[in-house]
Amino acid sequence: MADVRQASSVWTTLSRSVRLRCPACGLESIIERPFHIRHHCESCRALFKREQGFFVGAILANVVTTELFILAICFFCLLVLGIDYDRVLWVLFAIAVVFPLAFYHHSWSFWLAFDYTVEGLPKYWRKGD
Repeated sequence: MADVRQASSVWTTLSRSVRLRCPACGLESIIERPFHIRHHCESCRALFKREQGFFVGAILANVVTTELFILAICFFCLLVLGIDYDRVLWVLFAIAVVFPLAFYHHSWSFWLAFDYTVEGLPKYWRKGD
């Protein structure tokens, strides 16, 4: 029974992360404005930005996803479409510039969802709360 609840929780968390919502409650967006992640969730007080270096996981998620996407496009263009390698390099260069920017918020969201699933997100408390 607990395994079913955990699996459901993982799918719920993943769904929230795809929609760029708080992984803990799903009520608030994790985005403050383009390329800026909120410090914490206003609804459940889950802390998104923690100690120095916490963002490295989001960077890693972005870099690895970008590389896998480029590799898949490269193989598809070369093996399936039969496009000349020099032309494929131009396409891959454009993807390498655009994809990490387009995936920025989702890489943060997936990193927060992973962290929430593994150990939970700490709560943010202001002085006087």
